[in-house]
Amino acid sequence: MAPRTHTPHAQSSAPHAADSHDLIRVLGARENNLKDVSIEIPKRRLTVFTGVSGSGKSSLVFATIAAESQRLINETYSTFVQGMMPTQARPEVDVLEGLTAAIIVGQQRMGSDPRSTVGTATDANAMLRILFSRLGTPHVGPPSAFSFNVPTMKGSASITVEGGNKKAVQADFNRTGGMCARCEGRGSVSDIDLTQLYDDGKSISEGAFTIPGWKTDSWWTVGVYANSGFLDPDKPICKYTEEEMQDFLYREPTKVKVNGVNVTYEGLIPKIQKSMLSKDKDALQPHIRAFVDRAVTFTTCPDCEGTRLSEGARSSKIAGISIADACTLEIRDLAEWVRGLDEPSVAPLLASLQQTLDSFVEIGLGYLSLDRPSGTLSGGEAQRVKMIRHLGSSLTDVTYVFDEPTTGLHPHDIQRMNDLLLRLRDKGNTVLVVEHKPEAIAIADHVVDLGPGAGTAGGTVCFEGTLDGLRASDTVTGHHLDDRAVLKDQVRKRTGVLEIRGATSHNLREVDVDIPLGVLTVVTGVAGAGKSSLVHGSIPAREGVVSIDQSPIRGSRRSNPATYTGLLEPIRKVFAKANGVKPALFSANSEGACPTCNGVGVIFTDLGVAGVSNPCEDCNGKRFQASVLEYRLGGRDISEVLAMSVTEAERFFGSGEARTPAAHKILEHLADVGLGYLTLGQPLNTLSGGERQRLKLATHMGDKGGVYVLDEPTTGLHLADVEQLLGLLDRLVDSGKSVIVIEHHQAVMAHADWIIDLGPGAGHDGGRVVFEGTPADLVAARSTLTGEHLADYVGA
Repeated sequence: MAPRTHTPHAQSSAPHAADSHDLIRVLGARENNLKDVSIEIPKRRLTVFTGVSGSGKSSLVFATIAAESQRLINETYSTFVQGMMPTQARPEVDVLEGLTAAIIVGQQRMGSDPRSTVGTATDANAMLRILFSRLGTPHVGPPSAFSFNVPTMKGSASITVEGGNKKAVQADFNRTGGMCARCEGRGSVSDIDLTQLYDDGKSISEGAFTIPGWKTDSWWTVGVYANSGFLDPDKPICKYTEEEMQDFLYREPTKVKVNGVNVTYEGLIPKIQKSMLSKDKDALQPHIRAFVDRAVTFTTCPDCEGTRLSEGARSSKIAGISIADACTLEIRDLAEWVRGLDEPSVAPLLASLQQTLDSFVEIGLGYLSLDRPSGTLSGGEAQRVKMIRHLGSSLTDVTYVFDEPTTGLHPHDIQRMNDLLLRLRDKGNTVLVVEHKPEAIAIADHVVDLGPGAGTAGGTVCFEGTLDGLRASDTVTGHHLDDRAVLKDQVRKRTGVLEIRGATSHNLREVDVDIPLGVLTVVTGVAGAGKSSLVHGSIPAREGVVSIDQSPIRGSRRSNPATYTGLLEPIRKVFAKANGVKPALFSANSEGACPTCNGVGVIFTDLGVAGVSNPCEDCNGKRFQASVLEYRLGGRDISEVLAMSVTEAERFFGSGEARTPAAHKILEHLADVGLGYLTLGQPLNTLSGGERQRLKLATHMGDKGGVYVLDEPTTGLHLADVEQLLGLLDRLVDSGKSVIVIEHHQAVMAHADWIIDLGPGAGHDGGRVVFEGTPADLVAARSTLTGEHLADYVGA
């Protein structure tokens, strides 16, 4: 029989059907401010999305493409698993085709849990613990013996063994942990000032407690102490016996019956520690946070010296280094130490650890240490730490989504980030980047420009194509792409100086520097040089200093610019006065809320594995009761006022019947920072990162202070918006303020009156002032990395 022949498919003239899916197609996207956007994005290429802040970039990339990809992946899990995962509604879009699995590397700051460090947030600490459990001498136990999150536990109990004959067996339990018993793995101990908790001259019934929220009629807190039977509620605290004081402050949790209800009584100190001190401080309400700052002082734990680890964990060493020593080393030094270990029995572990540590160095974070608390990382540093696990990944044909990866990077470091993005693309992945920096836009294979404006004035695709095409296009980004700031002909004269002497915070090396007052001062240097340590660590938040840092705005769908800035308060009062009713009626979070949707404006139906939200039929999404909407001011009801843009509201409250100076002042600040397009009632969770940063700046503009400290205010700002920010900084200085800015953006450096440059490198290679003077002097000297890049930028 003649042999069968087979013609390989590759020899066919027709293209393979699988090769036709090389585009991500989006048709009719309407998420947030997008206006029926339709677009085709090439796969396995690097696409940069740009446009002014608020133009719809994040709505298209994150809220539409990435969100739908993740939702579809979640649907592959069983219904049981889906029921335990966050429900995600399908984005407002007609068609989404060609999606691949999306990995989002966003700018969200890492949680500032006191137990979370750079090492625990990556795999580095886990691998180090295994290494020391295998090679450390003396041997102290398994990997858990080197973990500051695992306490040592011992116990014994009688257990019943099921079988032919049931029998009771005595069992011992023993687990060796590495947690320092005194500080419970936190590295610091708290000392509570009792005078901030209560007035000992009063009795409990007279209102002795001075803790926020602990009112005399508060049954769940004060009532438990008053009726527990351990204390006399009518006796002044200063007259308690030693036993009563012990029960009052330190008693272990004990079941008691109060008014016929079983409740748990425990001493005041452990109760405060559990309810307030064990929580993320940044997540506390402002008045609670102020109380904690007032009542609690934190000092380094004397037992573990801040290492968080038990004596046993610290005693076990490899080549003279303990795990505590290893975690305090800069990661680049730790990488060299690991490279010097030669132990065949753990070769695969050493190789994995080496790769992780080298990735830190490669990504420009070699100056960090593994014991650095994750909550102290900037947004840009946090984003790069999240990138670590993806650099060595074997996955291909996935979609990586980045949110301004150059944030917090000095111009010297941006090239390194660009190389990493290109490496991810060259492995066969689709890379989508939301970016404003020209240096990052320059490496794009494909550019999508959204706009033309922000908010309702944006949401359309203004340009799609190559970088050269963008440069030649008639768009805001195209016009500003080659913008270069010029050095000032004349700088302002200082009116005084703010002296800093012997600064040693973090990597600073006995820094002495005079920060001029009455001018615009820019503090710059490579990432990790010590800028934030110098400014935030040496300029206390005293009276007269307004500090605006990078901490995120926490907002829900109930929060909006009106509530966050305090604007709603004068608006409610003027509505109430004009109509002769209570101000509470004009709050969707209080008495005026629609009872059907509780003031949210939508009805959310949880279907277990999915959720559906629809506008409330009773209030039509207006959030207020119908009776409240009958009250008017200047011909508008409260829902119509909250639907106004800042610019429109500024005119409305500036004159006529609705004239309200307090509201008008706040609206002026919002307009000054470039947020005139925002609507007063827009939920905070729909704002972009740049909008939130400027919203925070606007709230502080009315503060009475002579010195303003800003931390990278250009974060999230388009090239066109930077000009407006520079105008705002000029107005602040011209009004008599001193403005100190931590910044990498060359346009801000060029606009400064005085520059303080730290370096020359990062970590232990930094921490010194390498230049002080005017921008023109810095450019002329070219003596530092900053000077070289600024000179190239201004074309000197």
